[in-house]
Amino acid sequence: MASSGEEIRNYRVKKLETIQGAGIVPYPSKISFAILAAEDIKKNFKKLVSNKKNIGVAGRILAKREHGGSTFLDLFDGTDKLQVFLSKDKIGTDSYNLFSEAVDIGDFIAVYGKPFFTKRAELTLEVSRWEMLAKSLLPLPEKWHGLQDIEERFRKRYLDLLMNSGVKERFLFRSRLIYKLRALLNKEGFLEVETPVLQTSAGGASARPFKTRHNALDIDLWLRIATEIHLKYLLIGGFNKVYEIGRIFRNEGIDAIHNPEFTTAELYIAYSDHESLMKFIEKLLGDLATLIAKNKTIAFGGQKISFKTPFKKITFIEALERHALITDYPKKSRGDLVTIAMRFGVNPESHESKDKIAEKIFAKVCRPKFIQPIFVTDYPASILPLAKRSPKNPDTALSFQVVAGGIEIVKAFNELNDPIDQRERLKKEAAAGAEGDAEAQPLDEEFIEALEYGMPPAAGLGIGLDRLVMLFTDTDNIKEVILFPTMKPK
Repeated sequence: MASSGEEIRNYRVKKLETIQGAGIVPYPSKISFAILAAEDIKKNFKKLVSNKKNIGVAGRILAKREHGGSTFLDLFDGTDKLQVFLSKDKIGTDSYNLFSEAVDIGDFIAVYGKPFFTKRAELTLEVSRWEMLAKSLLPLPEKWHGLQDIEERFRKRYLDLLMNSGVKERFLFRSRLIYKLRALLNKEGFLEVETPVLQTSAGGASARPFKTRHNALDIDLWLRIATEIHLKYLLIGGFNKVYEIGRIFRNEGIDAIHNPEFTTAELYIAYSDHESLMKFIEKLLGDLATLIAKNKTIAFGGQKISFKTPFKKITFIEALERHALITDYPKKSRGDLVTIAMRFGVNPESHESKDKIAEKIFAKVCRPKFIQPIFVTDYPASILPLAKRSPKNPDTALSFQVVAGGIEIVKAFNELNDPIDQRERLKKEAAAGAEGDAEAQPLDEEFIEALEYGMPPAAGLGIGLDRLVMLFTDTDNIKEVILFPTMKPK
């Protein structure tokens, strides 16, 4: 016995055959008349009415209201909805009957006719001819906003965009934000570049990579976990200000702020330092916040967040002391941190160092407390093996994160350009990898060789664009801001 869905599809296939039987191609390659965008028609409607000329528009039928020998449609072309009116008197009985019998909500059609105002002053197009563009075989969902299986929205994002205007607006905003970010960086003299996604060494961050195989070269390759290493090659090569907006791939868990495939903007400035980057990122985030409000204040999670400068500052150790009550951190042993971590529901792995455990405690306990934008500075050098050590305290790195709304959105530091120190620190990473740390960075000899040719002092930062869009659109799940998030197949 066929399901209700199968019955509907079979019924629509019969309608498709009816259209074909009438000598009409149900999926034509072109429209026989010129069309305008619905939003342009609406903007210039009075003028189009006064011209008394026929115009064309094409789109998907979202609503169909039949009244005897006439039908009203809501036609959506991706820019706006336009009301369309068909009648037997205007298009002829045969054409009207075929339309009434064989055309459904969800179908794509093109219509041609004169614009007019109804008695209720509704903007409407009176059709003199219509053309089938694409017959839909499955019906659009009647109820979409209240779906209990939220993952179904992510799996069928095309329906989510079509049925939920708020979702579409969120992704339009994402596009505007990236456009403005690119414009701001270009204005500051940065060069946009593209670096390899397939890499022979998965470096530039502490993360588990995805591995693949290139058959022709007979070598293993990794999908990049960061753009950092290749952007530093460009500093060595003489480009002083570079950036890349691109996809990053990390073989990690999925939660509200993590997706295995995500987008970053990573930039590097030669002859600069992390303190200069703080001023730079304050201005950059403030300028981006003006996309929402001129006063740079946004709403997130029921709270107001202001990107007005200056941002507050707190060191990593101060944050642990204030919010996790970890006093005298430098004197604490790894065992002490394990005990504290477990008290907070964090279960350290055997290969994790004291500083990595502290980083997990910070993420679980401290970071959610920072709602207003704040610079968290002076991270342990051991967890940032590509960052320059502080001359005042070699155990810390010249570094910062920007946290807002309890979410890390920026990470930055002075770039390590001492090849000898870099080799020693990557050796420690490789040793940790051999002991079971899947996120440890490899000993990248090609990168160290490049550093030995000399890299200028520089500072760099990475912006998690998905998280930034989450923050600016008051969204609590990263899947809501990625068009096609990673999903387990049904």
